[in-house]
Amino acid sequence: MATEPPQSVAEIRAQRNALQAEEDAISFVRRLAQGRLDLVQDEERRRATGTETPVGSLADRLADVFGQQHGGGSARPPRETNIPADHPLVKELDELCEHYEFESLENLDSKSLSELAGALSMFEKSCSQLRHDLFEKIDALTAALVASVRASGAGSVVKDK
Repeated sequence: MATEPPQSVAEIRAQRNALQAEEDAISFVRRLAQGRLDLVQDEERRRATGTETPVGSLADRLADVFGQQHGGGSARPPRETNIPADHPLVKELDELCEHYEFESLENLDSKSLSELAGALSMFEKSCSQLRHDLFEKIDALTAALVASVRASGAGSVVKDK
């Protein structure tokens, strides 16, 4: 059985950086989906409490809904995320929201609102699985990078940066 030639530190870093950029895009779209799901769930809560109309402007409601989020967030430092509007996952999320009439969520009947929530939840779970799969690949490349650096000595780390 033939084995692949060992990769250089620079090649491993390039592969890992590409996967991290892909993960950043998926993470960004996942956060968009979560935000939209939060808004749908807020609308469901509004209806359950019997409130006739939304309170405040959309900007006020967004601040209120997103301000309710209690979570630690990611432990990793943020990287700049520049995701194009034509990214396949952005387009998929936009099409999903258009199909389920997200823009009119206040006017949807309860069944349609529930279907929208379910679709957004499934999309978010799909993005989460994609991220999980990428993290496994990134972790494997990080381990390969560490092994390569150790095998070649610390001097090559400075050279390849």
